[in-house]
Amino acid sequence: MIRAGVIRNLKSYRNQDGPPATVPAGVLEVKAGEPDELNETLAWFAKSGVELVVIDGGDGTIRDVLSRLPPPYVKNPPRLAVLPRGKTNALALDLGMSGDAPLESILSAAAAGRTKTRPCLEIVRAGAATPDLRGFLFGLGAFVRGTELAQKTHGLGFFNNAAIGLTILGAAARTLAGGPDDPWRRGEPGSLTLGEEATETRAWFLAVASTLKRFPLGLKPYGPPHEGLKVLTIHAPPPKLPTAAALIFAGSEASWLEKKGYRRRDVTRLGVEMEGSFVLDGELFPTGELTVRQGPELEFVIA
Repeated sequence: MIRAGVIRNLKSYRNQDGPPATVPAGVLEVKAGEPDELNETLAWFAKSGVELVVIDGGDGTIRDVLSRLPPPYVKNPPRLAVLPRGKTNALALDLGMSGDAPLESILSAAAAGRTKTRPCLEIVRAGAATPDLRGFLFGLGAFVRGTELAQKTHGLGFFNNAAIGLTILGAAARTLAGGPDDPWRRGEPGSLTLGEEATETRAWFLAVASTLKRFPLGLKPYGPPHEGLKVLTIHAPPPKLPTAAALIFAGSEASWLEKKGYRRRDVTRLGVEMEGSFVLDGELFPTGELTVRQGPELEFVIA
């Protein structure tokens, strides 16, 4: 019998439709609450021998759980499963997880060893010894503004692929409509260090890092799907943006993209020194000086 625990975020979009299903006997269940409560929940799970943590929520709930793993789980991460109930569920889409799988099916899949692995990424602040945050999709510049647009599409009732598509179209239109001094086009000043390359200080239109392999709508911002920490950076102002964006999303490796300031890299770390905010899995955080690095491999049960 696999020892399992469920963390439910009742504020997640799809969990507001009605009461959650009853958990099977022997499965621990906790409602996601304040950060301190989540810390206590995970410590209790680790002490109780929970081997499988089921996260019932969206990408933000997954980020919050991973960011608060207690020391026993950092050394020996539990297997994870996701019930994608949020407004955006990029990790679940990447892994092919169903939003309707009952807990009994997840437990059976865990017993049968049906799993996939993904490394998370970690945000480490300057001078800190341990990560501040863990997640899967990090973004700066236009990605922050695009996320703010996404909140508006959610308010109109668009979620997942539909919201992402509208956000991309809205961001592209907003960028192209602006003049040279428009904040979308002029970018954000700061310094980025891609892996072992020299630090570059300039204005950046966008920087996005992720450990996901597959993205909604079949987009391929890092080329063909592959493992590891991947980074896409774009200089500001972005030249030939409509053509470049179409090629990048299609996974093209056209040589002129690099020459025009559109760069893809597979790295183990991304150094950042910038004012303003960054986005991690849908939520804004203050930037400052930090490192985005590849985190541990995590095992997800697929039902």
